[in-house]
Amino acid sequence: MIIEARAYARAAILGNPSDGYFGKTISLIVKNFGAHILLYQTPELVIEPQPQDINQFKNIFQLQDQVNLTGYHGGAPLLKAAIKKFVEYCQQQQIKLDNKNFTIRYNSSIPRQIGLAGSSAIIIATLRGLMQFYNVHIPQEILPNLALAVETEELGINAGLQDRVIQTYEGCVYMNFDKHIIAEKKHGLYEPLDPDLLPNLYIAYKTELGKVSGKVLNDIKTRYDKGDPHVINTLNQIASLADAGKTALLERDYTALHQLMNENFDQRCQIMKISDSNMELVNTARKCGASATFTGSGGSVIGIYENDDMLNKLVAEMRKVNARVIKPTVV
Repeated sequence: MIIEARAYARAAILGNPSDGYFGKTISLIVKNFGAHILLYQTPELVIEPQPQDINQFKNIFQLQDQVNLTGYHGGAPLLKAAIKKFVEYCQQQQIKLDNKNFTIRYNSSIPRQIGLAGSSAIIIATLRGLMQFYNVHIPQEILPNLALAVETEELGINAGLQDRVIQTYEGCVYMNFDKHIIAEKKHGLYEPLDPDLLPNLYIAYKTELGKVSGKVLNDIKTRYDKGDPHVINTLNQIASLADAGKTALLERDYTALHQLMNENFDQRCQIMKISDSNMELVNTARKCGASATFTGSGGSVIGIYENDDMLNKLVAEMRKVNARVIKPTVV
């Protein structure tokens, strides 16, 4: 039996990056890009390496390009860590796993290092494949916690729950990560929103490389952990935008939503340095009349456009700065 599992890219609309700091966010799934896992029973457990996992190169320049694109590890460590955490979860829950092995392979169409949650998509897809293979049920609200632990506990990557929640629930979701709620329920409050409420949205992303998200967010975490009042207050303000955005969506007040998305990015600028490349994306979009905020850690932006004329203008202007524009597929 061949098992296939998928998880898709995601884009944050509001509240990002407060999810890592007991905040609130609204995110949507982006089915234009995804991670795919294929798994089937074999005598031994085998993780099939993909090109980014192989340590053989034509020359030093190919090695340089590969490291710039995928870092030093590729995708295989994500699969290894996900499998390990899955086994530990089953042991903790006293779930007996069948004595059988598998071969697993992965591929992903999610552009790397531009804030579309490519790593967590591979992990979620892997966990889904393992759940099918071993016939194990993990509650929907708990799966994001397990996926997050794969990166934070096993691989030492700084991350929050948001990506894993939307990749688990899909569609469009309002998330509340209040500290007291998580302490009581062991997960946040996740409220699906009707995707039909969404306005005209575009995503624009640079075709060259961005930055690894865990590194981008490490400075904020360090200052937050030290109790920096400016960082804490700004993150609280960013979180409050998700509440206002939820109201705007339910009332279809897209003018208000447009302003809130712009404010989300502007507030973020108060606590982190934005690269010239990322500022170019945001400024190009806003000069066209569209709103613009990061989808994640940088490298891509999401916003509202009014009509096809504005979308066509966005495509033309973004092309001038080596950026591609897509309309996100949510359903």
